[in-house]
Amino acid sequence: MTKQTHEILVPPRNMRTIFVSLHRAFMASPERRVLLALIGAVAVVVAATTYGQLELNAWNKPFYDALARRDLQAFLDQIVVFAGIAFGLLCLNVAQTWLNQMMKLKLRQGLVRDLLDQWLAPKRAFWLGGAGEVGVNPDQRIHEDARHLTELSTDLGIGLFQSSLLLISFIGVLWVISDRVMFMYEGKAFSIPGYMVWCALLYAATGSWLSWRVGRPLIRLNAERYQRESDLRFSLVRVNQHADGIALYGGEADEKQHLMRNLDAVLAAMRRLVTGVTRLTWVTAGYGWLAIVAPIFAAAPGYFGGRMSLGELMVAAGAFTQVQQALRWFVDNFNTIADWLATLRRIGAFRSTLVNIDKLGIEGSQIARAERQDEKITLENLRVEASSGDETLDEAHVEIGPGERVLIVGESGAGLTSLFRAIAGLWPCGSGQIGLPRSEPVTFMAKHPYMPLGELREALSYPSDVNAYQDKERAAACERVGLSHLSSQLDRQANWDNELGDDELQRVGFARLLLHKPRWVCIDQALDALAETDRREILTIFDKELEGATVISLDRHDLGLAFYKRHLRMSSNAQAPSIETVA
Repeated sequence: MTKQTHEILVPPRNMRTIFVSLHRAFMASPERRVLLALIGAVAVVVAATTYGQLELNAWNKPFYDALARRDLQAFLDQIVVFAGIAFGLLCLNVAQTWLNQMMKLKLRQGLVRDLLDQWLAPKRAFWLGGAGEVGVNPDQRIHEDARHLTELSTDLGIGLFQSSLLLISFIGVLWVISDRVMFMYEGKAFSIPGYMVWCALLYAATGSWLSWRVGRPLIRLNAERYQRESDLRFSLVRVNQHADGIALYGGEADEKQHLMRNLDAVLAAMRRLVTGVTRLTWVTAGYGWLAIVAPIFAAAPGYFGGRMSLGELMVAAGAFTQVQQALRWFVDNFNTIADWLATLRRIGAFRSTLVNIDKLGIEGSQIARAERQDEKITLENLRVEASSGDETLDEAHVEIGPGERVLIVGESGAGLTSLFRAIAGLWPCGSGQIGLPRSEPVTFMAKHPYMPLGELREALSYPSDVNAYQDKERAAACERVGLSHLSSQLDRQANWDNELGDDELQRVGFARLLLHKPRWVCIDQALDALAETDRREILTIFDKELEGATVISLDRHDLGLAFYKRHLRMSSNAQAPSIETVA
């Protein structure tokens, strides 16, 4: 049989799709009303700030005219006026800062909660691992990328709105004052309607165009840097989690080389980003320095022609500065916008994949699943495409009824875990059909049981609520499976994966069975870590506390236990497929 390729078909993720997906998430968010109220409050505060800045700009005329006349009383009067305007603007700035921070908080709260809801929907976190690059390091996207996106979105959104209001407000001031700027041609004086406005537009447009041309590569460079950063972070966390194994093998030098390669990739991405930002700084910084003299130079014909007073010149210069600053918002924020777009694409692609992952097609044959009314588990013509090859059972039609105890044996690498995942609905690659009882769920015990962080009572109750059982029940379950030394530590918090040995972890899994009392149990090599006498003792729970439960156990060899009344064998037929992702 030739090698097949299974591909998880990820839908395309263009910007329109991303915006639509995030908009729907926002509209469905419980934080939507609070965010809309904050947005409304920001709009009011920004509008009031803009009015205050108009008043402050108009204040320039009487103030500088008083200076030109050397009028002390008028000068002191204008100082009092300035104090009132400045205090009002200060209060508005404080209010805007508070609203800005609250918007960041609420945006992050809504976005992260939505991503967690989508990521931890049944089986999605497992399926995401086969979704290619978009599924790599989801912790990075949910934690760092979500934080970064909400902060950038708030700052850029408020900045754009404020610049737009300033632009609309001060263009009117510039247009009116442009009549004061006169030019001489062949002895005749004339003015250009909106002259100062056109100067500000030309100045800002030139800077924006140059910024776009020079800074466009920053979008790609930022995205590359974030990917390399997430790879380094993942490697560091992995080394920390497996520090004991690394120490036992003396593998510190190898791990250091691996981490250094990841670090070198991060530094290389940062160097390319530094070069790009430096090029852009030539444009943005140069643009900013020229802005000091550009308005004075543009309005100079009116002042030296005698049509404008010093105060009017300063009003014109102030309005020009406000207009060109509003127009140069794009110039000043191009690097930030590039960063925002890169982060938005990462978050948008991640969420879009999560939302659609249940509907994603897998190219190639798939195992069918069915719910049965007759309280049986059936495996019909089952073929599982595992890493070791195409795996099949020695019986084409397998029917397992209530109370049966079945051992499925396969040699090392025979794809037992893939069969286990197929029965659990996590591995679809292959053919045939799996039928499970409709009335009661099957409890699955993995080879390496999961231990959540927190108190031991929570780990024992998992995934049920901690209040579902009493401490005396948990203590009794521990003692029953040989963990009596833990029965007094139910309220202790620890990283139990590292604290407990392999055999203790497996015993915790059986203690959970005693608490949950399932009628159907499927076990993936969970007895391997136990000695033979301990296995026999553990399995007696199915003769006493869990009498009548159906047990399907997958193992690499026949345990030689009389416990199992039926034996099946898996055999390998061919080389297995790989799973690839297609966007």
